[in-house]
Amino acid sequence: MYLEHWGLGRPPFRITPDTGLFYGGALREPILEAIEYAVLQGEGIVKVSGEVGVGKTMLCRVLEERLAGRLEIVYLGNPSLSPVEVLRAIAFEMELKLPEGAGHLEIIHHLHEALLQRHAEGRQVVVFIEEAQNMSLETLEEVRLLSNLETGTCKLLQMVLFGQPELDLNLARPEIRQLRERITHSFHLEPFSRREVEEYLEYRLTQSGYRGPKIFSRRAVKAIARGSRGLARRVSILADKALMAAFTEGKHVVKPRHVAYALADSEFGGGIARFFRRGTFRPGWMGLAFFGVVMVAMGQMVGAESEGAPSAAEPSPHFLQEMGS
Repeated sequence: MYLEHWGLGRPPFRITPDTGLFYGGALREPILEAIEYAVLQGEGIVKVSGEVGVGKTMLCRVLEERLAGRLEIVYLGNPSLSPVEVLRAIAFEMELKLPEGAGHLEIIHHLHEALLQRHAEGRQVVVFIEEAQNMSLETLEEVRLLSNLETGTCKLLQMVLFGQPELDLNLARPEIRQLRERITHSFHLEPFSRREVEEYLEYRLTQSGYRGPKIFSRRAVKAIARGSRGLARRVSILADKALMAAFTEGKHVVKPRHVAYALADSEFGGGIARFFRRGTFRPGWMGLAFFGVVMVAMGQMVGAESEGAPSAAEPSPHFLQEMGS
């Protein structure tokens, strides 16, 4: 009923990366193209950094899709490993059969031989490492040593590091400066601006089948941009919950109060409690299991009162004034 109410063919704001909903604004598409070029040209190590929820994983997934078939992709989603464990993980992804109990030097030898063989066959290998900020300095040093595997003209192994800002702090340490010198391209994903939040919302709705007038009011967009701090994952969470709130009221436009309900039900929206009347709703009070029931009750309460006199279940005038409603 939720999708039918909004005229959608699929959920537009799931936080699981869906490459069919990739938004190329906010420099995402140019950055993606630059990474793709760097990898295909054998440009050493590439680094992509950004805050939690800014869209690094989505970028990684889209990059995998675009490069699939043109080179061999090794994906490491858990880099909290020792140097030898990282080597074993790469060997496993490349389907190499290592001798039982093989040590560090022996694994490097087998990796080198396999990479030379792939190079002779015209096959290129790239390693995508997510959450790279969790790598120890010893493991980061191992990454540098792997980048030394090369022929006289090109690298045998390309690497793309995706990490939070802490990765930059690790790379700034003097003892890891040799790896830092190997990074030929460095990109930073910035949070969305208010305008980009609006574009993101409209793009995802359109890609999900929506063909009507704007759903999110200008002030609701402003509230989402402010409450999410422009982080893509938070924007999606708030948009989804705000759509649910409007749906349970039978509305076809999302207003600031719906965003307020979404913020109150979000882990990162705890500070919004001060905008609610004392003794009513508080963050986390509306569990998803009965979120719809609560919203229906709210809608009935709001409808029963005269316009301009907010019920006890609505955000206080102070909040609505701040959000511009």
